[in-house]
Amino acid sequence: MGHAGSSFRSKISESDAVSGDYPGIGVRQFGRFNWLGLWTLYLKEVRRFTKVWMQTLMAPIVTTLLFLAIFSLALAGLRPDINGVPFINFLAPGLIMMSIVQNAFANSSSSLLVAKVQGNVVDFLMPPLSPLELNIGITFGGLTRGLFVGFGTFTAMSFFVDFAVHSFAVALFYAAIASLLLGQIGLIGGIWADKFDHLATITNFVITPLAFLSGTFYSVTQLPGFAYQVTQYNPFFYMIDGFRYALTGHAEGSLLFGAGLLLVLTLLASFICQYVLARGWRLKS
Repeated sequence: MGHAGSSFRSKISESDAVSGDYPGIGVRQFGRFNWLGLWTLYLKEVRRFTKVWMQTLMAPIVTTLLFLAIFSLALAGLRPDINGVPFINFLAPGLIMMSIVQNAFANSSSSLLVAKVQGNVVDFLMPPLSPLELNIGITFGGLTRGLFVGFGTFTAMSFFVDFAVHSFAVALFYAAIASLLLGQIGLIGGIWADKFDHLATITNFVITPLAFLSGTFYSVTQLPGFAYQVTQYNPFFYMIDGFRYALTGHAEGSLLFGAGLLLVLTLLASFICQYVLARGWRLKS
């Protein structure tokens, strides 16, 4: 019986299976874009960080609140208003944006690196997902975590900071574009890294310095000439400056140039992700 059943199955042609003559063993067909697979990957990425929400969501919110408390106690009474904005109101948007970008990067980068370290990266490569679908699914997982952390931090800070929100739409745009860009960079970092030390190198020597030197804690107009000019090409400055404008109505740089720069960098990072995923660099080899 077992041999007969095996023989029967071997005689079924692929065309029979596809045509539906044998629906019980038919091959599922997808269109040009595997929406079901993409949605499944996205849900997997979201559930991966919501399952340990105390570590992935609450921890960065608490850390950011500690930064706010320390600077409030140490400097709030000593610092004058910056561009007519009270120091705490000036500081808070930068801290929120820092938490957004750090968590968007961490989510995308850790997703692939953990899979590589645990030896189950094949779970990304075997399903019928194109490089574009992998790119979107993983990046949007980072986007979602960044927005969750940003909204949670904003809500928690609202009890201590009197926000006068200038534009929710602008705030959402900068939070989303920053999360997308750092999600793409995190994806590239996760593909490149072979161990957690490699990701720590990116975080400690790229992400954190650029965030700290982007006007989070001070006005960039206080910088000397050369340092100020360098800041004008720091994408983190425009993320923070745009988000600060949305919450306070005051900006130190060109919002139009900053938005354009962030969009161009996001598209460039997306093309790089698409290329390395299509080549299977450090994933299939």
